[in-house]
Amino acid sequence: MFGGLKEKLQAVRNRLGTSIQGVVTSQAPSLPETPVSEPVSPLAEQKTATSAAPTIVDKLKVLIIDRELIVSEKDVAEALSELEMTLLENDVALPVCDAIITHVRKSLVGKHRKIGESVDALVTGALKSALLDVLGKGFNLSEYIQTHNRPVKILFTGVNGTGKTTTVAKIGSYLKKQGYTVVIGAGDTYRAGAIEQIGVHAERIGIKIIQHKEGADPSAVLFDTVQYAQSHKVDVVLADTAGRFHTKSNLMNQLEKIRRVMKPDLIVYVDEAVAGNDAIVRAAEFDRTVGADAVVLTKADMDSRGGAAISIAHTIGKPLMFLGTGQGYEDIVPFDPDQVVEELLGSDS
Repeated sequence: MFGGLKEKLQAVRNRLGTSIQGVVTSQAPSLPETPVSEPVSPLAEQKTATSAAPTIVDKLKVLIIDRELIVSEKDVAEALSELEMTLLENDVALPVCDAIITHVRKSLVGKHRKIGESVDALVTGALKSALLDVLGKGFNLSEYIQTHNRPVKILFTGVNGTGKTTTVAKIGSYLKKQGYTVVIGAGDTYRAGAIEQIGVHAERIGIKIIQHKEGADPSAVLFDTVQYAQSHKVDVVLADTAGRFHTKSNLMNQLEKIRRVMKPDLIVYVDEAVAGNDAIVRAAEFDRTVGADAVVLTKADMDSRGGAAISIAHTIGKPLMFLGTGQGYEDIVPFDPDQVVEELLGSDS
């Protein structure tokens, strides 16, 4: 995951480090000329030997550590330009790219830094801080369930073919392993084979499913699912829906009806990480029309660029909840910004 972006960010990190190291070198004081030796009396020699007076090198070390350097805009301009191109080439949205560049520039330019401070730590810290700022805090679903009334009702939306139904099953399996009871509502009643697909998933992971006949009103299916959860004291309702594009007004109106009937606690938008900026645009449109509380990105294991994962929370103001990383039910991981940044930049020491 993020392989291509990781490699390029490491190159930018080194470029920034080299630029700042040049500032350190240019601003460091030069060694003073060796003074002409003068005759020293035996008594003076004895005092020198016993007093351990600091040498010229010792004094210089103190001077270098105590001195400060100031990095100018010019010192890092080329490296920041390289960082901008790296982000844009990896599908990072322009507003997010601008935010990262601004943050890094503010962290490095015009600041008084100890010359003895590690340049790599300085650069890596600026990059990490900038990335964490745009990634947001993620969304801890288990913590949300623990702090809200049961059943917690979660409605899944998204466009066709992004793995939404499989994601519902993965999250159901994940929650079951966390000790929660779960019921799935088969709200995709129009796509051929959709009810059978979610039914097979539910059977495999051992979760109850509520379903009607193909072509039934999805609002009625999900209403019955909520009723079942309430009467059987189930912790979580996972509501699958038909994939749709935000440009299809009739399907979006249907989704609005589902929302009114079901009254979900959370609306989760599902899209593919490999869709890049398209996923960001679509997520924003779904949020505008029916709302969204969190995002799940599938196929993150196939996305070497990582632009959508880095951009989406900052761009639409909604946190990432999970990343899908494979075909198995266990191949879904809670989104952890700290882990993502650590994977991209590694140690700052």
